[in-house]
Amino acid sequence: MTLLLKPITRLSLFQTHFQIVNNNNPRARARARAISVSCSWSHQAHKIVREFDPKIPIEKAITPPSSWYTDPSFYAFELDRVFYRGWQAVGYTEQIQEPRDFFSGRLGNVEFVVCRDDNGKIAAFHNVCRHHASLLVSGSGKTSCFTCPYHGWTYGLNGELRKATRISGIRDFSINVFRRDFGLIPIKVATWGPFVLLNMDNEILQKDNIDTDNVASEWLGSSSELFRLNGVDTTLTYVCRREYIIECNWKVFCDNYLDGGYHVPFAHKGLASGLSLDSYTTSIFEKVSIQSAEGGSKEKEDDRLGSKAFYAFIYPNFMINRYGPWMDTNLAIPLGPRKCLVVFDYFLEASFKVIYLLYDIICSL
Repeated sequence: MTLLLKPITRLSLFQTHFQIVNNNNPRARARARAISVSCSWSHQAHKIVREFDPKIPIEKAITPPSSWYTDPSFYAFELDRVFYRGWQAVGYTEQIQEPRDFFSGRLGNVEFVVCRDDNGKIAAFHNVCRHHASLLVSGSGKTSCFTCPYHGWTYGLNGELRKATRISGIRDFSINVFRRDFGLIPIKVATWGPFVLLNMDNEILQKDNIDTDNVASEWLGSSSELFRLNGVDTTLTYVCRREYIIECNWKVFCDNYLDGGYHVPFAHKGLASGLSLDSYTTSIFEKVSIQSAEGGSKEKEDDRLGSKAFYAFIYPNFMINRYGPWMDTNLAIPLGPRKCLVVFDYFLEASFKVIYLLYDIICSL
């Protein structure tokens, strides 16, 4: 893992300290203290990063220091330098298949909502009202607009402010100004295959158009064609979702996934019996690790696993598992230094979905 950190100079720390001791305004002093704490965390995170040498050959490397998994300052820098930069998987296109569909979520401290407007265009915004920052929507569903449950401010699916209730008496008020300046703050959104991706980087926010090929290149690098060849595409249909809160740092879950075939013979004997572990391979790309294995012998071939298993980890926290007619994805969402939410979404080839539904009905009887 490589983090790009802004250097904290002694001068900036001195200036903050000078403001604290010389400013008699209580609110200004409180703000300066918050800045000082932030600078202290920055310094601590910078020190933690220096403890790790990324140039050590893999055969000599050890695991990152425990502080990378437990220290609040390092967690804060991960959010800023890793999760708020670059494309992040947040959902799938079937959640917004029709006009007026939406789904919401949270990544770090950012609440977001993704929707499809009446013209079929996909958009994403910070999911907070511009007035008092109330959460606009939760979960998923269908809506013609976003109405704040606190004061009733209403926004269109294009993010434009449509109505600001009971503010006509405000001096120099102009609804046209409010519509222009107080709409929802946008987030760049793109799709690749069945996945919805967000990019919260301010630099990419300035770009008007996003090219799909560029998104694939930035998100998957030179491995993108392998995903297509292994059936990670839009012909799959969504089946269900499972969510689990795990009391561990998000990287612990990812570490376990990247452990690959090492633990499978011992921890997943059923899975191991359906795979030819001698054929297990791992290939490393720019931001992707792909593990694959052939299925077992034809006599014992698992219909669920099929003839080949394809496991892909996309940095920093998204995993795709393609096997037989199935695909499932694992998304490890950080909730703090020692807690994460893991979201499992399951997909199935369309021709098998009727069989699956019948099986599900029979099992529920």
